[in-house]
Amino acid sequence: MLHETLAILFLLACLAVPFLGAGIALSRSRLSLPQGILWIAALVIVRLLWRAQLPRRTPAGSEQGAVVICNHRSSIDPFFLQVCFDRPMHWMVASEYCEHRAFGWFLRTCEVIPVSRSGSDMAATRAAIRYAQRGDLISMFPEGRINMTEQLMLPVRPGAILVALRARVPVLPCYITGSPYGGTPSSPFFMPARVRLQFGNVIDLSPYYDGDQGDALVKELMTGVVNEIARLAGQDDFKPVFAGRRWKPTDEEVQADLEARKRREAATEN
Repeated sequence: MLHETLAILFLLACLAVPFLGAGIALSRSRLSLPQGILWIAALVIVRLLWRAQLPRRTPAGSEQGAVVICNHRSSIDPFFLQVCFDRPMHWMVASEYCEHRAFGWFLRTCEVIPVSRSGSDMAATRAAIRYAQRGDLISMFPEGRINMTEQLMLPVRPGAILVALRARVPVLPCYITGSPYGGTPSSPFFMPARVRLQFGNVIDLSPYYDGDQGDALVKELMTGVVNEIARLAGQDDFKPVFAGRRWKPTDEEVQADLEARKRREAATEN
């Protein structure tokens, strides 16, 4: 009986160690208590369900405010990004999701930035700039929607560069591969996966803070960021394409991309 009790206590102690470590880390972080609880839950899911391979440390130069620019493969991509940092990360989410009864509370706790689908949303842009200026992280997906094609990235918009320039913060490129997606925001929670996240080098934009920030420069800087993401993906020959201001895929194109992705994943499983 004594041996069984000691074995149970040892097992409980082993299970408690990761949570104790996470609690100590959170006590030193800038996350609020509700955010910290969600951070621990996200870390458990990311590690166990999606078997994520994450960097052991973030690149030097990303300790202060920054704009993280990443490719976009799934509705859960922000999870993999946030668990790499011990301070708030804000990402832009369609405003209707922020009012959703099922998960609106979650998005509001995470301090996401509501954005209109209608096009340019200056209120959302100003909010992103304020967060970055106070030392938080802004996560932005320049593709504007989830990429379900075989291409590395969809046509991109350069707005993330403008946020970084106006907030006077650096840019951190990131590449995610293996993120599961089944067509709905909640579908990844029922899909095991093997995800890998990689950070590139921090890109210092300070030489451009006070100069001309016209379209040509912004596109040039965004091209450099996308090229760094392509390098992380092992696709050095990838050529970035820029989306028009009002470019938007049709419902038929989105459905075709989703069906093609499902076929590819089914073929991989078989």
